[in-house]
Amino acid sequence: MVEALQPANSPEILGFLFALAFGFAVAGLFASGYRLYGEHFPSFHLLEVGPMAARCAAVPLLIFCAPFLIIRNTLLGRRIERRPAQFVMVAMVIAGLWSLMSGTVVVMALQALLNV
Repeated sequence: MVEALQPANSPEILGFLFALAFGFAVAGLFASGYRLYGEHFPSFHLLEVGPMAARCAAVPLLIFCAPFLIIRNTLLGRRIERRPAQFVMVAMVIAGLWSLMSGTVVVMALQALLNV
């Protein structure tokens, strides 16, 4: 009976947790790197301004920075615009899923590079 109450830590669950953590870490790393290079954090407005080459170059950056941007914008909107908590929760789930997807890409790229 005691064995049934203990959670099973399967390798798939640990892989998903590592991918989620890598996704958020890479999002923060890319956003901080852009801020180090520029004056401010990246935003989705990068897709609207500048020459077409700069817009196309912003797409990969925004793909990996999106979880950070979504969480930052949501928390600022909650504090400034008094958005409801349900909106914040939905945005956190979206950012988490996006981070899981981008983290999976990062983990797969690291596995390919290291031939693990």
